[in-house]
Amino acid sequence: MKRAGTRELHAIEAELRRRSNNHHKSCLSYIADVLRSAGTRVEYPDHEEPAVEASTRDHHELREKGLLQLRDLDSALTSLQKIDALYRQYREVSDRVGTSLARELVAKSEQRAKNMAANARLGTEKRSEKREIARWFKVWLEVPDLFFDWLDMRQASREFQRKFPHFNGGSRHHAGKRSFSI
Repeated sequence: MKRAGTRELHAIEAELRRRSNNHHKSCLSYIADVLRSAGTRVEYPDHEEPAVEASTRDHHELREKGLLQLRDLDSALTSLQKIDALYRQYREVSDRVGTSLARELVAKSEQRAKNMAANARLGTEKRSEKREIARWFKVWLEVPDLFFDWLDMRQASREFQRKFPHFNGGSRHHAGKRSFSI
């Protein structure tokens, strides 16, 4: 199927119900998303144009040189904020490829930070910082929607402040995110 509109979506919904003896309930937007992910152009008012554009984008934003920096806590936070913003844009338009690529980049970054933390040639402070960066990326992968709130609480902890007294950043600078004051 190359194109599908509201009529086709209703027909698919009815067929799913018929095959499941009226036990199957799928909303039209879900059916539209499945068809889009299979390459069908769907004309349905939920995400009509952005989803079509998302399915054809090349995700160059994630391949941008210099996007990923793990030099220190500040640069890692900036990188994660940028990747998170892209992830949310992709998710907003149901771009599964984009969200998957963003998650893969974060997972690779976590592994890279872990590898650096294990490098005996780095000083103790730098290795501790790399372990902290790896932890951030791990938590983001587990709960991206809560990550920046978690990070605010993490940064407010005595342990964090003792380990990283010179850290200048803060997730409160993440646009559109609420923060907790502790």
